[in-house]
Amino acid sequence: MTIIRLGYVAMSMELSNSSPSQTMTFAQFQKLTNREAAIHKLERIAKSNLNNCLRLLKHNKGNEIHFFRFSSRLIPLANHEALDGWNYLSPLKNELEELGDFAKRAEMRVDFHPDHFVLLNSPKKEILKNSTTALAMHVRLLEAMGIDPAHRCVLHVGGGYKDKEQALERFLHNWMYTPQKIQQTVILENDDTTFTLLDTLYLCEKLNVPLVFDYHHHLACHETEEWAKYWTRVVNTWSESPLPVKMHISSPKSEKEFRSHADYVDVSMFFDFLNEIRDSTAQIDCMIEAKQKDGALFRLMEEIKKRDDVEIIDQSTFKLK
Repeated sequence: MTIIRLGYVAMSMELSNSSPSQTMTFAQFQKLTNREAAIHKLERIAKSNLNNCLRLLKHNKGNEIHFFRFSSRLIPLANHEALDGWNYLSPLKNELEELGDFAKRAEMRVDFHPDHFVLLNSPKKEILKNSTTALAMHVRLLEAMGIDPAHRCVLHVGGGYKDKEQALERFLHNWMYTPQKIQQTVILENDDTTFTLLDTLYLCEKLNVPLVFDYHHHLACHETEEWAKYWTRVVNTWSESPLPVKMHISSPKSEKEFRSHADYVDVSMFFDFLNEIRDSTAQIDCMIEAKQKDGALFRLMEEIKKRDDVEIIDQSTFKLK
């Protein structure tokens, strides 16, 4: 039987005043004439974000949720060129260690999904440099938490740049110049407009990188609807990972806005996927990408509990019979 664990993204709809993504724009930073005071303000915001993130992990533990995506905006302006030399990790050492210690004690899988502007296949050197800088920040945050960074950052392949085949080959070329520590952190996801399951699988198999299958994205962008034929190959990309297979689940907002995420997950659509992969691997961690965040997870579990083809393990975990 395959174990399915559900997780959610970055913030809670159930907890009030718990945003881990409070920010300060560079324009706001510039308005503060005292640079040292401005940096202290950034650090206070970052500490608040990390403390709220710890609240979210405690909320997850109380609700038996074992899988969570951190916000990539925990530390405002961490990668801004004007703050080059700012050692943001030092003043946040205690908060980061506490966050990582709690996640490890709770045996909670945590990861990141860096923003869309992180593009490893960009033809522009400046964008590639900024992308590797952003990924290096994610690695440093995980290391400061005491969490092994391996396979913790989900990326899309990147832009098509009007020539998808060339863009795929450019990813391979740029990968050779990407620091090994970053390579070990990256896992790749098929997207909803350009790079399909087969495109992403091509890269993952060449580079020995795990593939995060996004079922909703596949429905929106594919060469073939017969994704299940390739599922064994997807699972095999995880064979050397210390973590279970991961996938993303969401539902279309509407037929007209098919690529947009709905507030909740359509349980029938989810089980269309699950019924195809039953017994294919011991465990799959499913990240819910729905507007209602943990609210979508709770509603989905309530619907799953009514089914007779599952065995409920806890408030976010079940087995396929």
